[in-house]
Amino acid sequence: MSRIGKAPVKLPAGVTVTVDKSNVVTVKGSKGQLSQQVDPDLGITIEDGTVTVTRPTEQKRHRAMHGLYRTLINNMVTGVSQGFKKEMEIIGVGYKAEANGQVLELSLGYSHPVIVVLPKEISVSAETQKGRAPKVTLESVDKQLVGHFAAKVRSLRAPEPYKGKGIRYVGEDVRRKAGKAAAKK
Repeated sequence: MSRIGKAPVKLPAGVTVTVDKSNVVTVKGSKGQLSQQVDPDLGITIEDGTVTVTRPTEQKRHRAMHGLYRTLINNMVTGVSQGFKKEMEIIGVGYKAEANGQVLELSLGYSHPVIVVLPKEISVSAETQKGRAPKVTLESVDKQLVGHFAAKVRSLRAPEPYKGKGIRYVGEDVRRKAGKAAAKK
């Protein structure tokens, strides 16, 4: 059996999980509500504050989906109880970030400002402190959505290897190259 798939998902206080007849799992918590369609072959049981996912056979397809859906349910439970957050910093002279509601306006060294409109499920904030790189924070209950939009924002000006300028995640290590001056020696 899958080690991840057979581990039960513990439900924190204030989180409720329901499964309807078409195998749609709905998770409600203090931060919001999420739902996910689960493969009809898999069984989902809710007992004593835990959710367990079971598979009918040892087929490769069932084994593959067992751990996947257990992890998706776990991410939904974590999202509605704690939420997910992605922090990015913008490194570069003159690079700026400004958040107005669901609109993120970035100055990234192009001839024009880059404007990103975020979905209503994501909250965005931008802070600039003197002497530090501007920081953009994306928060949501949906882990997949936050990760997708963080990657989309990062791709607008990915960190380059020579000077390290660009948008990077907080704590991300960017591999640096020496440049042409090192080749002459």
